[in-house]
Amino acid sequence: MRNRQQSLIVHASVTLASVLQTACSGIQNSINPAGPQAERISHLWWLMFYVCSAVFVIVMAFTFVAIRNRSNSRKQTDLEQPLLNPPKEAEYRRHYVILGATALTCLILFVFLIDSFLVGRSLTAELAHKNGLVIEITGHQWWWEARYLDSNVSNIFTTANEIHIPVGVPVTFTLHANDVIHSFWVPNLTGKKDLIPGKVATIWLQADRAGVYRGQCAEYCGLQHAHMAFWIIAESQTDFNAWRQNQTQSSILAATESQRRGQQVFLSATCVMCHAINGTPAGSNVGPNLTHLASRAMIAAASLTNTKEHLQQWVVNSQAIKPGNKMPQNNLAPDDLQALTDYLQSLK
Repeated sequence: MRNRQQSLIVHASVTLASVLQTACSGIQNSINPAGPQAERISHLWWLMFYVCSAVFVIVMAFTFVAIRNRSNSRKQTDLEQPLLNPPKEAEYRRHYVILGATALTCLILFVFLIDSFLVGRSLTAELAHKNGLVIEITGHQWWWEARYLDSNVSNIFTTANEIHIPVGVPVTFTLHANDVIHSFWVPNLTGKKDLIPGKVATIWLQADRAGVYRGQCAEYCGLQHAHMAFWIIAESQTDFNAWRQNQTQSSILAATESQRRGQQVFLSATCVMCHAINGTPAGSNVGPNLTHLASRAMIAAASLTNTKEHLQQWVVNSQAIKPGNKMPQNNLAPDDLQALTDYLQSLK
């Protein structure tokens, strides 16, 4: 019971930290566009906001006038005075007001319909003309697998949860779901796109300025849906090329005695059953590829910062942090855990 309470406390603290980090960072904002698709969506949103705000003000004004007139009418009736307007004239006035309001409502709805159609058309029609970077995204419960495609097989590599793209270059994403329906959404860069098992969806985005943009799953997909986030890191073409070149390399060789021991722990424990580290016998793709784990800022699908302490907590008992995830508990001796995390932190 005590362990259960501790697990719930840890889980709640991680959830609160994630929410506060997102709220304070200000980097997940659909009305702060950083790319052409988000710009179009933002313009549509602001159009709807201003029009609906104006309609609200007008409706409230008419409501206030109606209440005041009704109050005046009651006072006149109480005093047995004739109404200011004859019944027929008042009826005609109401009739024209209702007709005008109905016509204005239809006009507004048609404007929204046409503008929404044009925005949606512009987001999809340009897809066929984009021949830049192609990344294959697979949604898992609860993390994101990113596979960078290339005509040269040696340049293909796989990473997880942190997606680097060059600034000003259109990037095409092919979307797959490994288990249930997920939804790929980067509010600052593009709209939502569902990942449906057995089907392939496509979306493209472009970052017009360098930065780190948070994305997330926007379709409820299970217990840890809220902890299925990722980062889009937009950087200069030079920095992106350097990062990509590093990602295509095999893992760094263990340099110290502790790291060599940690590698043996990895290869002899249950880790090797789910994870891959290029350049070693580990080649499973059930979980994230760990070849360059230490180069990532976050772990556990952007739930924890990538520190030694968090890494040890995740390895030993990930269920306390992210209940229901597919990673089993690992009962490692303290020395083995220390060596394993030393090795994992060397994988840059």
